[in-house]
Amino acid sequence: MPVKRFLLMMVLAFTLCLLGTEQRALALGAPTLDDASPQEVVDGMSNKLARGVANLATGWLEFPKQIYYTCKDEGFVKGLTVGPIKGVGMTLGRTVFGAGEAITFFVAFPGFYDPLFDPPYVWQNE
Repeated sequence: MPVKRFLLMMVLAFTLCLLGTEQRALALGAPTLDDASPQEVVDGMSNKLARGVANLATGWLEFPKQIYYTCKDEGFVKGLTVGPIKGVGMTLGRTVFGAGEAITFFVAFPGFYDPLFDPPYVWQNE
């Protein structure tokens, strides 16, 4: 029974996230598919595809990046112990989200072709 409850809570949380996405985009004045020009839609799709392919190809760079930033921010010992753990997690996340963006580049989600991962590219600062 706990597994069913967990799955139900996950579906509910995902549904609530989806419901709030369009309202947030409308509140910020972001374009939607209804009021965007064809050129804006094609630009959004191509940016999402390029971002997805770039993150899929460069996701592995999160590993050394997280070690470096952890060493710089929290010290050498934490950088060598916690940094690799953060690096593996961020590598997996960026690579999976990159694949997701590349596969679903034609879908205007979230928002109007907004990035799924922050920062959008591995070489940008957090």
